[in-house]
Amino acid sequence: MKSLWPHRSVFAFAVLIGLVLGCKSTTTSSTTNNKEEGPKSTNSSNSRTNTGSATAPDIAGTYNVTGSNPEGGQYKGTLEVIARGDVYQFHWNAGMQYDGIGIQNGNIIAVAFANGADGKGCGVVDYDIRSDGSLNGKWGYWGVNEAGTESARRTSGSGLVGEYDANGKNPDGKTYQAHLTVESAGNLFHFSWSNNTDGVAIKRGNNVAVGIGGQRCGFVVYQVQSDGSLDGTWGGGGSDKTGTEKATKQ
Repeated sequence: MKSLWPHRSVFAFAVLIGLVLGCKSTTTSSTTNNKEEGPKSTNSSNSRTNTGSATAPDIAGTYNVTGSNPEGGQYKGTLEVIARGDVYQFHWNAGMQYDGIGIQNGNIIAVAFANGADGKGCGVVDYDIRSDGSLNGKWGYWGVNEAGTESARRTSGSGLVGEYDANGKNPDGKTYQAHLTVESAGNLFHFSWSNNTDGVAIKRGNNVAVGIGGQRCGFVVYQVQSDGSLDGTWGGGGSDKTGTEKATKQ
């Protein structure tokens, strides 16, 4: 089953206040200035680390999962991945149900998830980090079957940390602009956009996956392995610790 881990004030997020993230079990078993902040659709959504333009592998299917929690302990269960237009719906049963939205970027899949039968309010962004430090990626929110896109040009800083000018396109085709600040947060990163959107990110090689939606939403970044299994790292809840997950197709 999945359980809760206590909030740790390792870093403070503007929108991540006073909530508890449902995490995984400790048992052994047109122009606008605003990025979309919630789903419009009523439909349920959703080997190099530098994904480039390689053909994306087919990840839809049913998986057996095993994993470790950020605070210790192991879990196991099943995962169903369902194609929903441009995105994927991820549905776990590991003693408790979890549901989320996934964005595929080559052989990298970034997912945001929450407790229960839906992941409403959770969003995810996945970027490739280019050689000049700029970010290029796509994003989605649970309940919307179309993905948006975003590119961000770094104006100051080094590595991933810094200030960026972001330009993007919403699923409805409208464009937006925003200022993006990226800060180090222990083993993770804090992303803050000027349109009142915040997220927590895991960097993996030349890729960074950002979970959006506050402490209700966890986030996972998977890499598709040559045998079709998914090798993941996940976290959330205000802690800079991360867990792991391995999903093997049935």
